[in-house]
Amino acid sequence: MEIKEMVNELLNEKYYKINHTSGLTIYVFPKENYSTTYAVFGTKYGSIDTVFRKPGEEKYTEVPEGIAHFLEHKLFESEELDAFERFAKTGASANAYTSFDKTCYLFSCSGNFKENLDILLDFVRHPYFTQKTVEKEQGIIGQEIRMYRDVPDWRVLFNLLCAMYKNHPVRIDIAGTEDSIAEISADLLYKCYEDFYNLGNMALAVAGNVSVEEVIDSADKLLTTDESFEIDRKFIEEEKEVVTDYVEEKLSVACPIFSLGFKETWSTPERTLKEELLGNIILEAIAGNTSDLYKDLIEKELINPTFSTEYFTGYGYSAMIFSGESKDPKKTSEIIKEKVKEIKEAGISEEDFERARKKLYGREIMSYNDVDELANNLIAADFMNEGLFDEFETLKILTCGEANEFLSKILEEKYSALSVILPA
Repeated sequence: MEIKEMVNELLNEKYYKINHTSGLTIYVFPKENYSTTYAVFGTKYGSIDTVFRKPGEEKYTEVPEGIAHFLEHKLFESEELDAFERFAKTGASANAYTSFDKTCYLFSCSGNFKENLDILLDFVRHPYFTQKTVEKEQGIIGQEIRMYRDVPDWRVLFNLLCAMYKNHPVRIDIAGTEDSIAEISADLLYKCYEDFYNLGNMALAVAGNVSVEEVIDSADKLLTTDESFEIDRKFIEEEKEVVTDYVEEKLSVACPIFSLGFKETWSTPERTLKEELLGNIILEAIAGNTSDLYKDLIEKELINPTFSTEYFTGYGYSAMIFSGESKDPKKTSEIIKEKVKEIKEAGISEEDFERARKKLYGREIMSYNDVDELANNLIAADFMNEGLFDEFETLKILTCGEANEFLSKILEEKYSALSVILPA
């Protein structure tokens, strides 16, 4: 076992990276005088991982859409008490989530930390599925899928993804469809668990009122050694063109909402940390709440403070998204596209670049005061093969010239799509 102390003197912060004998990478970020502790146990396995193979397998395995999310639900069950009941007895708040590219199990507590960590490591490492319980869960998740059909923010995003992507599984709801989850069996769940819940594909991060020794003690006691291997995730080729440039749906909303996306295609599956940061700086410079575009749209009463931007990127997909409420989504979209075109031609000014970079820099510093964010950021950094301090250090040295070079490759109007939810 190897323990590394990771220090950033400028931030006056440090955490520990532990390469545990079991094969699991563990991060511990002690925060003195904090009353709570937050732990997250994650696997690099999300809704887009529908076609994959283990080393030595000739053919790719193709599984039903939504199986990663289904597996997340089922792991909380056991032959006796389910994990939520066990956490309730200790007073901890527990949860889990599945995203496009990862699944995480977590808890927050102000006491009984060791007992809670033992529960977390124990239930994630001991799956229990039967065909009977799988069939019961199909009904429960089917209800969840139907419920989300009426959630406007959810629908506007997935309608946009379907408008932009023809082949990539990012276009499919994280929970799958009622038809796809009907194909899930106990055997398939065990297959996905054995392939993706290998400790070499996972990480544990703990932040708050905690010591390295406490975490290692639980890991030593509960984790057996896994044979390490790397899953081959099939890279789904995606066309440059969008499927359609406009899609709308009517739901129960007081005001129309929209998502405008600019699709990107690259020769490599994933964006680097530098590219992600440059993308976020560009979005802040173009449409942040101190930008000319934001002020113009506010003055024209075309947006309100719900307006936001996101550099939406992961394995095999990448897009810049502008979202919010608007009384006239089409007009708002045209103004955004016109401003983007203008800035692409003129370039981002040094002043706007620095203002955006410093805002992200400040936001990064503030994140070190939140134990939830620290632990989740440690997992995210690990799955990108980065260190937690890398984002802070990279933000310090980015230049306006690099931002404008990156800008020249993205935000092309011909690869954009607009998704709108109108009042029913």
